[in-house]
Amino acid sequence: MVAIALGEPGAPAIARRIRAFDTLVAANLLEAEVRSVLAREDVRPDRNRVAGLRWILPDRPLSPEIATVTAVGYVRGADLWHLACALYLGGAPDELTFLTLDERQRAVAKALGFKT
Repeated sequence: MVAIALGEPGAPAIARRIRAFDTLVAANLLEAEVRSVLAREDVRPDRNRVAGLRWILPDRPLSPEIATVTAVGYVRGADLWHLACALYLGGAPDELTFLTLDERQRAVAKALGFKT
């Protein structure tokens, strides 16, 4: 979402991929991450950019999901949270696509079984 908002390399490809999905779900941390970068770059937020997202709002600690992710590989805290939230959704990871431009996060998502 940050790449799209800032017009970074890779943004057009991600935007095309996003439009291909019927349902988009994200950890609610995404809003803070996007708004933080936009504030730093002095870019006005576009409310429509996140309007179609369903938010993952865990109602319990994600300790089991975090343990699953860390058993596969290391990612930074926020990246770990996004992966744990994706696992929290339930179902088989191979039925979900995890979109990211971060190579390490993508590698761990793929190792967890997500389509990337």
